[in-house]
This record gives sequence, C-alpha cells and structure tokens, in this order.
Amino acid sequence: MKSPRPRSSAALVTLVIGAAGLLLYWAHAVFVPIALAVLFSLLFSSPVEALNSRGLPRVISAVLILVIFLSALAGAAYGLWAPGQKWLAAAPHTASLIQHKIAPAAKVVQRIEVVTDRAGKLTDSAPAAAGSAATPPASAASEAEGAMVATRAALIGTLTVTILTLFLLSAGPPVIARMAATFADDTHAAEILLVYNAIRSEVARYYATIFMINLGLGVATFACMWTLGMPNPALWGAVAGVLNFIPYVGSATTLFILSIVAFVSFDGIGRILAVPATYLVLATLEGQVAQPLLVGRRLDLNSIIVFLAIWFGGWFWGVPGIVLAIPSLVALKVAAEHHKHGKPLVEFLSPGTIKRFAPRGRSAKTEAAKIIT
Repeated sequence: MKSPRPRSSAALVTLVIGAAGLLLYWAHAVFVPIALAVLFSLLFSSPVEALNSRGLPRVISAVLILVIFLSALAGAAYGLWAPGQKWLAAAPHTASLIQHKIAPAAKVVQRIEVVTDRAGKLTDSAPAAAGSAATPPASAASEAEGAMVATRAALIGTLTVTILTLFLLSAGPPVIARMAATFADDTHAAEILLVYNAIRSEVARYYATIFMINLGLGVATFACMWTLGMPNPALWGAVAGVLNFIPYVGSATTLFILSIVAFVSFDGIGRILAVPATYLVLATLEGQVAQPLLVGRRLDLNSIIVFLAIWFGGWFWGVPGIVLAIPSLVALKVAAEHHKHGKPLVEFLSPGTIKRFAPRGRSAKTEAAKIIT
C-alpha cells in the first residue's frame, strides 16, 4: 500500500517557493540579465544549430547570429530616432494643443471644482494649517549623477545579457546534456534534454510566428496611417508592431497613442475617429484571425492567465518581467506536457489542448548517450 504524502511536504514546498520568489524579487538586478539571456538563447538556438549542422563551428555561428540581430536592432533604432526625437521635442507644443482643444470641457470641470472647493470651505470650521516648507529642487549635479548611474546600469546589463547569451549559444545542447548527466543517470539526462529541446523549439517557433504577424500588423498600420494623413506613419507602424509583442496591453497602448496623435494632428471629428477605428479593425483582425490561424491551438494560452502573468511580471520585474511573462508560460506548458503528472497544469494553462510529447523510435538512454558522447 502506498504511504500517504506527509503534510509537512506541502508546507515545505510553499515555503521554498516563497523564499525563491523573495530572492528573485530583491535580487532582480542579478537575475533579470540571466533570464533575458536564457530567453535570447532559446530564440536564437535554432539558427545557430542549423548553421552548426552545415559545418560552421557553434561559436562562430553564435557570434554571426548575434551580430546580425544587434545590427538589425541598431538600424531600426537609427531609422526611428529622428521622428521619435521630433515628437519628444514637440511635447510641450502637443500639450498646449491638447489643452486648447479640451478648453471647453476643462472650463466645466473647473467650475465644478470651484463649487466643490467652496462647499468644502463652508463645512471646514478649523483654520488651515500652515503649509510645510517647500522641498528644494534637485540640483543639476544630482540629476546628472542619476542619469550616469542609470546609463551605467543599462550598459552593464546589456553587456551581461550579450555575453551570457553568447556563452549559452556556444555551449548548445551537448553541454546542457553533460551538465544534466552529472546530476542524473542517462535516462533522466535524456528526458531533461528532450524537454529543453521541446521548449527551445516551441518558444522559437512561437516568437518567429508572432514576429511575422507583428511585422504584418506594423506594415498595415503604416499603410493605413499614411493613407489617413497621419504624420510620421512609419513611427506609428513600428510602435504598433513592437508593442503588439505584449498581448492585450500593447494593442491598447497603441490605440491610446494613435488616438492622442490624431486628436492633436486633425481638426475634423471624422478624421480623428478614423485613426483609432482603423487600428481597432487591424488589431481585431490580427487577434481574432491571424493569431488563431498561424499560431493555432498548439500554443493557445488562457487569456486570463496571460493577462495575470503580464501584470505580475510587470509588478515583479518591470519591463523585463512583461517581456518574460509569455515565454515563461509557453515553457511551463511545454514542460508540463512532457511530465506524466502535468495534465492538470496543461488544462489550467490552456483548456482543451492536451498533447503529450515523447521520443519515438529510440530509448531515452540511447538518446542521452548519442548527445553526451
């Protein structure tokens, strides 16, 4: 008869998870670059392995893929730098335009505030206390020092992510198999490697598909904004494509930005409403047609879980947490599909999409021996 599981084990697991969460939260400066490097290594491992299978050394393949990616990223940033700086420089003028256009509504709100303030003074019998001394403004030196600290931290983080990604790509699955074999037998090492390869394949395929979808959304947004006469349509196309990597929140943010820009740029109510309405149609087609058709049910995730993961990721690690939320869910789902007790977790993450993966045609021990040796 199978002995029951001790009750203390559940409490111990909860305690360990809580301690690990606190460690990841307070030491985010250490763990965020590591997590981002793991994500990038999963995304770029497929092309690196493809080049390596054609005879190119894995180190050279990794360097080549990273150079191509960083060059494309730098070229995109350079192309969008000028229009972005233009809009940042015009921010005061844009604020004044918004204030001028909403002046009638602002007057109504101001009158309501005056009436409310008078009512508050009538009911307040005690004299107002003297205001506290004004806080002296921050000096230019302290602001410059803060900017230098932030820039140094960003450079160190970027360099750490790049170097660690290069190391992970250069190591590849064989090193991971040997590391797993150190702490487990051949069968368990092969299972770990199979799960790793499945996560690598699914995350890379997911992001490759999402990249193509978002590229199409960006091009369509650019074409529509150019047709509607929006200033800097290429900038808004890029904003739509990049922000759409964040489910729900990204498209809502793009809709808000385009609505503000249209409100500032146009006078007629028809032209103003045409901009957010057009993007709303594009976002609906992307979310309801393109993603289900191209991504499919294989990587379909519960929308509630996705939203909560993004929210908790942003609260936990900020922008990096938002970036890591979706690939973490995908990796967790794939790992659960490979575990014999993972069916409840798969049903929780994506109801109705149960599928178990297992190696076919060879034993796990044979698979491990081939890769480790």
